[in-house]
Parts: sequence; structure tokens; C-alpha cells
Amino acid sequence: MSRVLLVGTPNSGKTALFNRLTGLNHRVANYPGITVDLSMGRLSTLPEHELVDFPGTYSLRPISEEERIAVDHFAKALDAPDVAHVLCVVDATRLEKSLFFCLQVVRECRQRGKAVTVLANMGDILARHNLAIDARGLAAGIGAPVLVVSARTGEGLPEVLQRLASGITSEASADPIPEPALLAQDDESADQALYAEAHQLAERFGAPADQLLLIQSRLDRFFLGSLSGGLSFSLIMLVLFQSIFTWSAPAMDAVEAAIAGLGSWMLPFLSEGIVRDFTADAIFSGIGAFLVFVPQIFVLTFVIGLLEDSGYLARAALICHKPLRFFGLSGKSFIPMLSGVACAIPAIYAARSIESPRARFLTYLAIPLMPCSARLPVYTLLIAIFIPRETALGGLVGWQGLTLFCVYGLGIVCGLVVAGVVNRVSAGEAQMPFMMELPAYRLPALIPIARKSVQRAQHFVTKAGLVILSVTVIVWVLGYFPNQGADLGASWLGTIGKWIEPVFQPLGLDWRYGVAIVSAFLAREVFVGTLGTIMGIEGAEDNILPLVEQVQASALPLGSGLALLVFFAIALQCISTVAILAREANSWRLAVRMVVAYLCLAWLAAWLTFQIAAAV
Repeated sequence: MSRVLLVGTPNSGKTALFNRLTGLNHRVANYPGITVDLSMGRLSTLPEHELVDFPGTYSLRPISEEERIAVDHFAKALDAPDVAHVLCVVDATRLEKSLFFCLQVVRECRQRGKAVTVLANMGDILARHNLAIDARGLAAGIGAPVLVVSARTGEGLPEVLQRLASGITSEASADPIPEPALLAQDDESADQALYAEAHQLAERFGAPADQLLLIQSRLDRFFLGSLSGGLSFSLIMLVLFQSIFTWSAPAMDAVEAAIAGLGSWMLPFLSEGIVRDFTADAIFSGIGAFLVFVPQIFVLTFVIGLLEDSGYLARAALICHKPLRFFGLSGKSFIPMLSGVACAIPAIYAARSIESPRARFLTYLAIPLMPCSARLPVYTLLIAIFIPRETALGGLVGWQGLTLFCVYGLGIVCGLVVAGVVNRVSAGEAQMPFMMELPAYRLPALIPIARKSVQRAQHFVTKAGLVILSVTVIVWVLGYFPNQGADLGASWLGTIGKWIEPVFQPLGLDWRYGVAIVSAFLAREVFVGTLGTIMGIEGAEDNILPLVEQVQASALPLGSGLALLVFFAIALQCISTVAILAREANSWRLAVRMVVAYLCLAWLAAWLTFQIAAAV
């Protein structure tokens, strides 16, 4: 099997081309820094070729950790005998920004005898505006063949596959272009000469981008305006969290009704005894309570995908740079922190794109406090218990969505405060200049975003499902025996729960919630399944009641509910996140200290919340 290397600048559509050519569905977004590791897959029509997707980089002289990974692996791969071809992706709508890196790649490939083909991506955007590039002239100037392609429509990809299948090395190989004496110069002179060459090639053979720049500048005047930019950012974030409730509500109701209906239909066929009790308490009350919240994971991923693919997130990073800098962070910290809203693990990986080691370290501190999707079932459960499904402003704003917005804001504020405090009490290097490419605005591709959202929801279920099933079975066994669920307080689970009850009693929580919190250290979403199982064992009726109604019937005090929200907003309870954090920061000591510090801070903040709520 031979390998084909896929390289390019950030936001050139490289990973989208990888997905097209391999049939895989790796994450694609419209802002720099999304690819944080190598991806590999066989070409769909040429299974004897393996395509390797490298992280995007602007130069073969790395600055950030992300670029270092790309450059180091690319240099090693070029020396491998099984590498048959290199595909270098450039943005056809912005040739000049891509050609500097492209010229470096072409020089390296020619020196090491590797075939290289340049793919001018986003040809569909040029065609939509009646623009074109001179691919033949550009190929002569670069010294490598140039094919105009489109990852969105598939234009030009058959020619790419045909070139790889035929084993063509280079259209220019018969008449090699003499190498310029760049290597004999110092690095700065070489870069200046190469930048000048890239500018000349873009001027001669690129498409006139006046029309595209006019559209972009009009949109930027609004989204980056001093007043309109801040207002639009706040509105977009509010819509994001509001949609989690409003858009997912019908699907959640349908899932809840289906689980209740299936339980009511199935239980009468089971005879009285342990099997029936396990099915009702562990399966329908425990796992069923968790599945109700899966539609919200889909909606959250879908809305963030729309923002990514439209090109807005890079603008949001620019808007947030000034306030983030006050806390020692960078505008580039915004993208990993927003990624942490979905999951902390890819967010930690995305922090590699931050050049400043100090800003990267402070971002590591802030990411675990971002309100990830694993917290979402806990938040929505508690909000549904205490906040009615009422709306204001003619139905535009729901109180539940507004409350979720505030809870998410609490986690973000805590992350900023922690980063700011650490930044001020510890010494470190000065901030590096903030530079970020603003990608072109474009209409989001709805089908790939929806597919990715479905995959994210499926991954959420499969990843958490096994853990939740295991914990649910253990909790049910401990709660059911030795008295067959007749007295939960006298069960094995009740005995264990009363040992840890003193820790959570100052928060107004009894041992049942203490057990659910402790089980959530395996994964935060386990809290819902554990609590559902406990409530199911306590329930005397055969009806499969929604967990919200069961908790409401237990008369959980408002102060305790608020304390739970605050605790989960701050506590670092995800074992996977701790492991990835230790590996990326190269310090288990840092990871353990963060776990202990955030748990203590979470308990203290929850206690203060409970005391204030009780006093008010």
C-alpha cells in the first residue's frame, strides 16, 4: 500500500477534501486550527492508496504546537519510501495567502524526488461569481501541476483520482525548473523572496477578488462593528442556548413518551419479581432518563456547526480577544473554549493552535469549566424541575432557555476568573501578538452539519451508554438488596450513601443525591441515570414516570437545586478529560491539582449558593 500526503494552509478546505476522497466524516469547520492531529483513510475508489491528512500550517517553519506537529510529521513522511504523492491544497479565492506554503512544499518535494500536485480548492465559489484562475500559467510558475477542484461539489476530484491511479509524477518533470538559490540565503531573506514570488504569482494567475472582498467587507462592517459586533455576538450566543430547549423540546417529548409507552406496554408481560423490577427501575427509569436528553446534544452540535461553517467563529474570536486578554488569554483561546461547550477533550487538543505557552496553559485551566455537553442533561433536568415552560416577549424568549444561558455563563465566567487570578499571581512571559486569519463567509452545508450532529449524538450515547449501563446495574443491585427494594434506606446502597451524606448535607442534599454525585465522577451524565434508578426503586407504582416528576414529588428544595447547578458548573469530574489534560500539558501533577482545586471550589460555591438561597 502506498501513501498520499494531503497538506495545506488552515481553512483551505483540506479536511473537507479528505472526507470527499475517503468517504470518512472527520470534523470540518470554517476557521483556522480545527485539525489538531493526523487523520488517515483509504481512498474510496483507490483502496491501495492511503490518504494522510496533516494539520493545516502557514509555513514549514513552525510557530505553534499545532504547526510543529504538522511540519515534523511531514518532514519524516517525505523520506518514507511508501509515499507516492503529495497533494497540496490552496484556497483558489485567496491564492496569495496559500502560495507561500505551497511553494515551500513544492521545493521540498522536488528536492526529495516526490510527486506533488496542487489542488486549487473552492472552484465552485469562483464559478458562482463568474471568476477563474489561470491554472496552466500557475502550474508553470509553481513548477507543479495545478487542478481546480471543489470539496463542496466534487468538481475536479475524478481528475485527481485519475492522476493518482496513473502514477503520474509531475507534468513539469520532463522540463525541470531550476531551483532558486533560496537555501543558500538566510531564513529571513528566503522568506522575503518566497513571499514576493507568491505575491507575483497570485497577481498574474489568480482571480480578481474585488467582488468577493466587497461582500466580505460589508458583512465584516456589521459583525465586527464596535456596537453592532457586540450586540450581534450576544444575540447569537443567546439564540444558541435558547435553541437547545426550544428546538429539541418536541423530540425530547417524543422520546419521553416513547420510553413511557414502551414501559407501560412491556411491564405487564413480565411476572412479578427481580426481572420486572430491574426492567422498570434500571432500564426504563435509569437509562431512559438519560436518553431523553440526547436530542439536546444534537441541537447543540448542529447550531455550533452552523457557526463554524459560516465563518463567524473567527470573527467571534476577534471580538473576544480584547476582553480575554484582560484575563491573560488570547482571542485564539475562544475557539478551544467554545469547543469545550461540546466536549472538553477536542477543546484541549484545539488549544495546540495557541502560540503563546502561557496563554495555552491558562486556556487549559479554563476549558474544564466550560459547560460541556456531558453537563447538559444535569442542567436541563434541574432547570425543568424548577423553571416553568413559559415564554416572554411574545414567545421569543423562554425562561428555561434564559436560565440555561445564565448557567452556561456561570461556567464561562468561572473559567475566566480562574485564568485571570492565576495569570496575576504567577509570573510568565509577555503576551505574543494576536494574529488570526478571517475566513470567507459562506453558506453552511446543512447536510454535512446534520450528519456530524447525528454522529455526535450517537457517539455521546455509545460513549456514555456503556458507563451508564454499568453504573445503573451496580446502583440497582446495591439499592435492591438485601430487602428487594422494600426499604431503599436500609439497602446496601443506603448504607453506603449515609457514609458520604455528611459531605453533601450542608448543601441540603440527602444521601441519594450524594450517591448520584459520586457516580458522576466516571462521567457527569451518569448523574441522571443513577438518580433515575434510585427514584425508580423508590417508586411504588408500575407507571414509568418522567424523572422530572419524580424529583418534583421528592420536594427537593430550590436552594439545593441551585447548589447542584453550581457544583456541576465548576467540579472537574470527567476522568477522560483529566487523562487528556495530563498528556497534553505533560504534567499529571497539574491535572490532579486541578481536580482537587475545582472540587473544593465547587463545594464552597455550592454551599454559599445554598446559604444565600435559604436566607432569601
